[in-house]
Amino acid sequence: MKRLLLSIAVFSSLTAQSQSFVLEEFATGFTSPVEITNANDNRLFVVQQNGIIKIIQPNGTVNAADFLNISSKVLFGGERGLLGLAFHPQYSTNGYFFVYYNNTAGNIIVARYTVSTANTNVADPNSEKIILNIPKPFANHNGGSIHFAPDGNLWVVTGDGGSAGDPNNNAQNKNSLLGKMLRIDINSTAAYNIPAGNPFIGVDGSDEIWSYGLRNAWKYSFDLTSGNVMIADVGQGLFEEINRMPITQAGINYGWRCYEGNNTYSTAGCAASSTMTFPIAVYDHSGSKCSVTGGYVYRGTQNPSLQGKYFFADYCSEQIGMMETNNSISWTTPFTGNNFSTFGEDNLKELYVAAVNNGKIYKIKTTTLGVQDVIFSQVRVYPNPASERIFVDGLKGNNNIAEIFSTDGRKVLDETKFDFENSINITGIPAGVYYINIKSGDFKSYSQKIIIK
Repeated sequence: MKRLLLSIAVFSSLTAQSQSFVLEEFATGFTSPVEITNANDNRLFVVQQNGIIKIIQPNGTVNAADFLNISSKVLFGGERGLLGLAFHPQYSTNGYFFVYYNNTAGNIIVARYTVSTANTNVADPNSEKIILNIPKPFANHNGGSIHFAPDGNLWVVTGDGGSAGDPNNNAQNKNSLLGKMLRIDINSTAAYNIPAGNPFIGVDGSDEIWSYGLRNAWKYSFDLTSGNVMIADVGQGLFEEINRMPITQAGINYGWRCYEGNNTYSTAGCAASSTMTFPIAVYDHSGSKCSVTGGYVYRGTQNPSLQGKYFFADYCSEQIGMMETNNSISWTTPFTGNNFSTFGEDNLKELYVAAVNNGKIYKIKTTTLGVQDVIFSQVRVYPNPASERIFVDGLKGNNNIAEIFSTDGRKVLDETKFDFENSINITGIPAGVYYINIKSGDFKSYSQKIIIK
């Protein structure tokens, strides 16, 4: 499987430190990928906005057969389409999974499907059970992220209904399901039940609502290590915001349409600002930024230096951001040609990111040795800087190859086997900074920055 490394340095205006990571091309050929998730096994499931879900195997190959194709039911275009996917916590025994899409009338649909009893790589397209059907007035602001919380309830984030400025005041209206985080119990013979603890049971407000005041949260995630929910909410025209709150805290008002980020937007008829929860981080639209794509706090083990950092992106500037535990943000330089639409985790909590415009899925990796890559535990690349030849000590086995990439992701040395001295010839490669990627025969890889003189 071909691997492309996009290498980038991450710089922060708030610190003097820098951190580098690479995007390794993991799979390609998707149509408008908008969600990546797993079913608690080693496969990745990629949601395409056109109504199709595909499966990626652990080695990066994509199954020819669709896992699910409901394109005939999905209104695909602009911000609408098949947008979310979540597997039931007991998926391995009940085969249930849930999707979020716009139907042909433009309504928000949350539906349950069941995997085929004959083939775990294919779902039954005729098994649909509608859970939610929410009309919306405009084509944009559809939300679409769904996840199961640790208590087994399904959380569903909806957009404010669209247009600009929330003209119907949906996000602040506690009797509207738009502009909300909903929390429902789907373990029922009915469509769903209202779980205990929802804040508006028996008082003014829809029982399904867990929190409100969201504009168009484009991806949220749970960080179970810290017990928080991370919500990235797309701004109106000036600011993008990131929210972090305990999973257990109900009834939060995130402030839209009254506030965009920390700034006043339209406060007529709004409650006091002291009753609202403001974002932990905000960024403006300088540098061609326009729309936040929420991600995950890294909790994998292969890249220890990334532990605890929240990864997200900006759609227009083609940059990936990292937020530290002190809420400071560092930005990469642009990954040109990549409009990042979603992040995802595999079953080992390693992170991936998708570009909606080119249909590529990348794995996020550091350029240093990961703790699980035991095969490379004694690797030493020398000399560095180098000329003519590069030698590598500590390789195990004979089935090892190397490739070299420039810092803009261009391959300058194709897959090359090491000679009997465990060296490769680099004559002909211009002087500069590069990354060498060493791969073994079992899909493990090691990347390191090198200088060729």
